[in-house]
Parts: sequence; structure tokens; C-alpha cells
Amino acid sequence: MRRLPFITFEGSEGSGKSTQVQRLAARLERAGVPHLVTREPGGTPIGESIRELLQFASHNSGMTPETELLLFEASRSQLVRAVIKPAVEHGLCVIADRFFDSTTVYQGAARKLDREMVERLNAFAIGDCIPEVTFVLDVDAATAKSRMQKPRRPDRMEQEPAEFYERVREAYRELAAREPSRIVLINGANDADEIENEIWNMLSSRFPNLSARH
Repeated sequence: MRRLPFITFEGSEGSGKSTQVQRLAARLERAGVPHLVTREPGGTPIGESIRELLQFASHNSGMTPETELLLFEASRSQLVRAVIKPAVEHGLCVIADRFFDSTTVYQGAARKLDREMVERLNAFAIGDCIPEVTFVLDVDAATAKSRMQKPRRPDRMEQEPAEFYERVREAYRELAAREPSRIVLINGANDADEIENEIWNMLSSRFPNLSARH
């Protein structure tokens, strides 16, 4: 039987991707499909420590883009080898809240680091671990910002100006145009139920083993 897919979700902060990750996991649970949900940065003890440093540490305000890039890649490298590849090899459907496309967009396009360097570091971190399908939830900067107003622990990445998020959005759209066989662009402004159904319909059509009990 064909192995279960590795699925990633991308989008700016406030795009609704994490909500859709949870909804897809619930669908797979109901369908009896073995699965694992992970996130970036994080997903391993080492990765979670890096996540804290990147997002919430009180001393991270002076972090350079180069340092940020390398920390993301370090977290990713550990996640791929310790969690994602073993899970896929053991027959699980893996759902990741962010993966290497985030670095292409955030550090490469939005931070304006050298694209070739970012691509080389991504390749080094992930090896042959490429998602079968990536959903990008596309929302404009104003919509994303309004969704980030909910009271919660402040995240360093959420404090960037609007033009930063416009670069993020444009870079994701360019990626989707460049890799249509892997990346599916979803209108993140739509109702969450509508988005969930769109994602599930696409996945169950492309991967019939997701909708059948194992």
C-alpha cells in the first residue's frame, strides 16, 4: 500500500494555518488514519528550546537575520531526523505546522538574505524529506494583523511591520506559482469550515488511503 503523505501547512501569522492543522488531525482521527502533528520551530526537546529563544526570550530583540536563519535550520534538522522521517517510515501521516518553505519566505524573502544560501541550508537540514503536499493559507496583512490582536503571549515574529508581512505574502504566492504540483494556495479569508472541507476534499481525492480506515 502507498505510504501515507507528509503534509505541511504554511502562511503568515494570523492566516489560520494552525487551526486547519488541528482540524485535519481531527479528520484523520475520525477516519482511523495513524498520524502525527508537529510544528516549527519545535517538535523535539531541542527544537522547543530553540523556539523559546526565537520567539519569547527576553534577550532576543537584537538577533541578527543570519542567527535567526541558522536557529531555524538547527531546529528543522533535529525534527526531520528525530521525528518526521521515523514517523513516515513507520506508516504515519505527518502533518507539520510550518516547514522549510517558511525559511524560504521569512528569512530569504522578508529578511532579504541570500536566496541561494537559504536554499542550500534548507537542503542540508531536510535531506530527502520533501512534503507531498503543502497548503499555503493566503491572507492580506490587514486580516492577519486583526487576527493577531487576541490577548496571548507576545511573539517576536508577530511584531514586524505591515510591509514585512506583505513581503511574506508575496513570497508565498510566488512559491505557489513556481511549484503548483506541491503547493496549494488556499484563500485564508474564507470561513474555517469551508477551508477545512476544501483541504479534505483535495487530500482524499489525491490520497485515497487517507479516507479509508487502516
